[in-house]
Amino acid sequence: MRSRLHVPRPPARPGEKPDFSYVALSPAGAAARPDPNAPLNDTEFLSRELVRVLDDDHRAVGPWDPHLAAPDLELGLRHMMLTRVFDDRMHRAQRQGKITFYIKSTGEEAVSVAANMAMRPSDMLFPSYRNQGLQIARGRNIVDLMCQLLSNTRDMCKGRQLPVMYHSVEGNLFSISGNLATQFPQAVGWAMASAIKGEDHIAASWLGDGSTAEADFHYALLFAQIYKAPVILNVVNNQWAISTFQTFAGGEGRSFASRGPGYGMPGIRVDGNDFLAVYAVTQWAAERARMGAGPTLIEHVTYRAAPHSTSDDPSRYRPKDDYEHWPLGDPIERLKSHLIALGEWSDEHEKTLVKQCEEQVNQAWREAVTHGTLTDGPQLDPEIMFQDVFKEQTPSLARQRMQLAQELKERAQK
Repeated sequence: MRSRLHVPRPPARPGEKPDFSYVALSPAGAAARPDPNAPLNDTEFLSRELVRVLDDDHRAVGPWDPHLAAPDLELGLRHMMLTRVFDDRMHRAQRQGKITFYIKSTGEEAVSVAANMAMRPSDMLFPSYRNQGLQIARGRNIVDLMCQLLSNTRDMCKGRQLPVMYHSVEGNLFSISGNLATQFPQAVGWAMASAIKGEDHIAASWLGDGSTAEADFHYALLFAQIYKAPVILNVVNNQWAISTFQTFAGGEGRSFASRGPGYGMPGIRVDGNDFLAVYAVTQWAAERARMGAGPTLIEHVTYRAAPHSTSDDPSRYRPKDDYEHWPLGDPIERLKSHLIALGEWSDEHEKTLVKQCEEQVNQAWREAVTHGTLTDGPQLDPEIMFQDVFKEQTPSLARQRMQLAQELKERAQK
């Protein structure tokens, strides 16, 4: 016999019927919940099963139910709704030529919002570019986020970063990088430093299924387990890395969560569109990290409803209506249905919330553009490019700075 090269194939291409039969599901409430300090052998089953809390009747069932109060559920819904309204508004702004680039998180809001709510404000977060829910759930002023997208005079990155690459010292949100997976080892290093200092702060980081093929992913898992770093490492398996299906990153046959036990740490598959499940699993991993039991790898099984970015056209590599057939539904709709089942939500509540979110986003946009746009002033001072480069300015930078000043003077005289 001759050996054959195996080339993974997506389950459905454009024009074909969406097929999600490959997604391994578990009944809601079926997965057992080990003690957070349990040995690895007692947690390995979690990398194969799927932790779910919300059942088909939108009730919370099983041992992973975090028993959140209605006000907390409503806060989570508000954060997710605001994230989606913000996303839609910024996507339109890009299409109108008002910003250069944008990445939506539609369908993945629970991954960020629920995880953040299960952690402490003092914990350090290392996001990827589809985690705007972390920014919003941490109370970031969305005017600041918009100004970064506009690269205007209030841009936190001073015009030096691609849009959506936010950061916040006050919010304990590390700078996002366009070089994928770099934040994973950085999160592990920060967590190690926290442990060395005797603090109980932990770190958490997120990356996509495609980024698990990066070497940084493996470095991070190795160091995290060897030193039992207090860190939560999240793989957001939204099935697609731009136009490449998740099987090309190794998701065929075994879950991404199974890589956790391979490195000696718990790996958990969780329904990424179930707000309660994401909250509960993150809470479990955070408790484990704080008690010194080490890291946890969490795989969030979700789906990227929108294009990868405003530069992408998903209709070229997958069926147009595929998200409508995703078996785990929509995270916002599922949490709303749960609140309705509890008697804590109504159509009137929803109309009010949507209106409030839209007004907040529109008002923020009106303020953001006063600090400058792509076409209208005020503009960033070109002198900024010479700042924060070296502690002391080098002779070559000094010459370039003088040349720029002279050129600007000549332009002004014309």
